[in-house]
Amino acid sequence: MFSKVMSFLGLVDEEPHEERREEEYEEHGHQQQAQSDGVVPLKRQGTVVSLHTQKQVRVYLSEPEKYDDAQAIADHLRNRRPVVVNLHKTSPDAAKRIVDFISGCTYALNGTMQKLGHNIFLCAPENVDIQGTITDMISDQQQQQQQQAHNKFQSR
Repeated sequence: MFSKVMSFLGLVDEEPHEERREEEYEEHGHQQQAQSDGVVPLKRQGTVVSLHTQKQVRVYLSEPEKYDDAQAIADHLRNRRPVVVNLHKTSPDAAKRIVDFISGCTYALNGTMQKLGHNIFLCAPENVDIQGTITDMISDQQQQQQQQAHNKFQSR
C-alpha cells in the first residue's frame, strides 16, 4: 500500500512494478503483445454504474371544494411534493382562506408559490425549482368581472 502511494506521488521508480506486470503476463501467455508495442494491457472487470440517480418527481393536482381540503395540500408540501391547486370549484371566501393557508405553509417550508392562471396556483417545496413565469394577459380586475358574470349566468 505504501509503495502504491509513493509511486502515485512520483517518489519511487515504477520500473520494478512494470517488470512485475510483464512477468505476470508471461505466465498467462501475453508476452508477445507486451513485447510488440511496449504497452502491457490490463485486464479489468467492468463495473456497471447507474447514471440515473434522481428520483422521479410527481406533481399532485388538487381541486379543494372547502377549507378543510387545504390540509391534504399542506401534507403533500410537507412531504416535498409539488401541488397544482385549482380553486374554480371553491367559493370566493373559501378560496381566499385556502390561498392564505397554503401560502403560509409554502413559506414555512421554504417553498415557492406561483399563480398559473385565474384561481390556479402551483405550490412547490424547496427541492423543486420553478423556472419562468406566466404573464397574465387579462388583468385581475377583468378576470373578476368575468367570474361575476359567469356566476350570475349560472344562478339564473
